[in-house]
Amino acid sequence: MPKMSTVQVSDTNAYEHGTVPSTLEHHLQQLGDIPANRVSQQPTPGTATLEDLIRVNATSRHLCELVDGTLVEKAMGYKQSVVAVAISSILRLFVSKNQLGFISGADGFFRLHSTTRGPDVAFVHRDRFPHGKLPNDSYPAIAPNLVVEVLSEGNTRGEMNRKRLEYFHAGVQLVWIVDLANRTVAIYRSSSSYRLVGEEDLINGEDALPGFECKVQEFFVDLDQIEAQ
Repeated sequence: MPKMSTVQVSDTNAYEHGTVPSTLEHHLQQLGDIPANRVSQQPTPGTATLEDLIRVNATSRHLCELVDGTLVEKAMGYKQSVVAVAISSILRLFVSKNQLGFISGADGFFRLHSTTRGPDVAFVHRDRFPHGKLPNDSYPAIAPNLVVEVLSEGNTRGEMNRKRLEYFHAGVQLVWIVDLANRTVAIYRSSSSYRLVGEEDLINGEDALPGFECKVQEFFVDLDQIEAQ
């Protein structure tokens, strides 16, 4: 992966004309107040393309997303991955049994208008794929019905706010933001309106995944094994 360190902003016509931020601070603010060490210098922030993203993600152990022409390293963690896999497994059992569509993980990327995101877990109904089949495009221009993001320590409030805006603008119906520290899930039906549920509560797929329901506690079962060691 390209070296992740302080961004060097080039004095290009694009910056002069205001099409991309002219300072590092402004650029990081637009990305969601993320730390500079999550931004790749290569290519220069503001100039990266989908081809750059595909190349980096194919050759590096650090996954990136493409935001405002900038490669941004995903904030990840082991416990977060364990929970994401648990959620994807629970969802997949229901989705597969009913032949509703497909579940993807953090390395499943979607082109959402001007950004390319890799949600920790995503469900796409068959109806959203051409002819109901998996696309050949490794980074399809499709919006999932349901998106799940498991919060990592490196995620910022601004970053998650921006992600939700992008998801709903692209056509996502439902977003779950999973908080390991409090073992809660914030259920968003829009970018700003949410309902918080805890371990003893039930969570369902609503219009995004009709018929699905389980106890929130099931998402965190594997954490008990880790924390008991």
